[in-house]
Amino acid sequence: MKKLKLDFSACQRFWAIAKPYWWDSQERWKAIGLLLFVMFLLILQAKMNVLQNGQKGEFTSALAEKNAGRFWPAILTYLGACMSLVTLQTFRQYLEDKMGWLWRGWLTNSYLQKYMNNRNFYWLGSWTSKIDNPDQRISQDIENFCYMSLDLFMHFSSSLVSIIAFGVVLWSISHNLVVVLILYAGMGILITTVGFGRILIPLRTEQLKREANFRFGVVRIRENAESIAFYGGDNRELNNVRQIFQSVLSNYNQIIHWERNLRFFSNGYQVITWILPAVILGPRILSGETEVGILIEARGAFNIVFTSLIVIVREFGDITRLVAGIERLGSLEKVLEEPKTSPIDGNTTIDTIEDSSLSLEHITLQTPNYNRTLVKDVSVEMQSGERLLIVGVSGCGKSSIVRAIAGLWNSGTGTIHRPKLGEILFLPQRPYMILGSLRDQLLYPSTNLNISDLEIYEVLKQVNLPELAERFGGLDAIEDWDHVLSIGEQQRVAFARLLLTHPRYAILDEATSALDVKNEQSLYNHLQKLSTIYLSVGHRPTLLQYHHKVLEVHDDETWRVISAKDYNFMSMN
Repeated sequence: MKKLKLDFSACQRFWAIAKPYWWDSQERWKAIGLLLFVMFLLILQAKMNVLQNGQKGEFTSALAEKNAGRFWPAILTYLGACMSLVTLQTFRQYLEDKMGWLWRGWLTNSYLQKYMNNRNFYWLGSWTSKIDNPDQRISQDIENFCYMSLDLFMHFSSSLVSIIAFGVVLWSISHNLVVVLILYAGMGILITTVGFGRILIPLRTEQLKREANFRFGVVRIRENAESIAFYGGDNRELNNVRQIFQSVLSNYNQIIHWERNLRFFSNGYQVITWILPAVILGPRILSGETEVGILIEARGAFNIVFTSLIVIVREFGDITRLVAGIERLGSLEKVLEEPKTSPIDGNTTIDTIEDSSLSLEHITLQTPNYNRTLVKDVSVEMQSGERLLIVGVSGCGKSSIVRAIAGLWNSGTGTIHRPKLGEILFLPQRPYMILGSLRDQLLYPSTNLNISDLEIYEVLKQVNLPELAERFGGLDAIEDWDHVLSIGEQQRVAFARLLLTHPRYAILDEATSALDVKNEQSLYNHLQKLSTIYLSVGHRPTLLQYHHKVLEVHDDETWRVISAKDYNFMSMN
């Protein structure tokens, strides 16, 4: 089991995550001002607490004296302090929640920006990723981090204010009581942090990881429900997700075992505090030196100061959860800030140069982990108006060449000349269906195109989906398009994007594989009428007529370029 390092590294990692908002952001003055106001309310709350505790002793002594003139003013003052205390607590808690809401909003947007920048979302989902479940870290761990950090900060601040406010009261009653209190509380803090911390913090970190893996497993079943149903893989998936869940339960069982021990120690440790004030002040009260109400006031102050001093003991469960969350967010931050184009262990990378045309110069392409070479020394150029078809057996690296052109893979050597990515539209085999209206779907990824409904309906006819809009209630209808449209319809919607946006270049990676030959022919005929230069990846011989030349990739890392007119699919290795 990993031991707890007493080097404040968790504090350093916490500040690395918190600093951008509280120190560098444009919202920092608003956040700091709100925090200072909350601290002011906390001080007022402590004053009301002291007043309330003092009046308990006052009306207790009045009852002992049977002094009505002293009793009723103390009762009224006590009630006034209680009402003020309730108001301050409620308003302070509201402002704390508001601070958490503001912080979470800013921090989540910051992480989302980093997640989407430089295609980090792609790298974190690939086999080069160094962390698990980035989506869960952004959606859940940030929320826990913000609210739990503020909650713990306010608990520690409240404890500090209470120690000062009630410590003065306690010191005025008995110096010995204060000395005993400090020694007893210090012993409890040491046992909790050193004894339980080195075990619970690693267990909490591991629990977050296993819970995230379990959620991912369940979501994966939902996303692949139809494929699993076709395969009849119900039992296989059930056993797999049960196995993942069993690891969740196993680790959590260790947590509740150690938290039971912590609660046993904590509860037993605090029981004795109820009699300490009586033991120390009892002789003075029995001798008549001190009023009995002083014992009530001293016990109240003692308990509050003691509870404040052992705030680490009381909040240790939340502290371990926060430290575990800091670990996960800190590792995500580190990965998001890492450069994605640097070679691994000194390996070379492919150079990409923006140009007016598309060409590959002596490209040797490897997988991102450099474990396999897909193709060696490929050189091919697309002249103005030329159309290239890439073919080859499955797994030879056809789609990987497209990834290299898009800048997703850069492991290897050579140079790629291509236009700006904004001038190229990529159509993958499995089209991406966004969350939004049908209009948004058809214009994706562009957001500022001024295209009339008439043009959109005309393009829907061209891709053989003339009744698509009417079927769902118009262009502004919002559906779960990934499920209500077949894969063939999705590929035609993706083709409609191409026909509507007119990019300079288009790269089609088996973009018509789910369509019949007639639909494929219709789509390519419409594409040929545009000025768009396109490159296709495919298996069908029918694609040859829409291209000028063929790049054939073999599974032994070799290749050749041949005229489409002279190419014969039967000769493909």
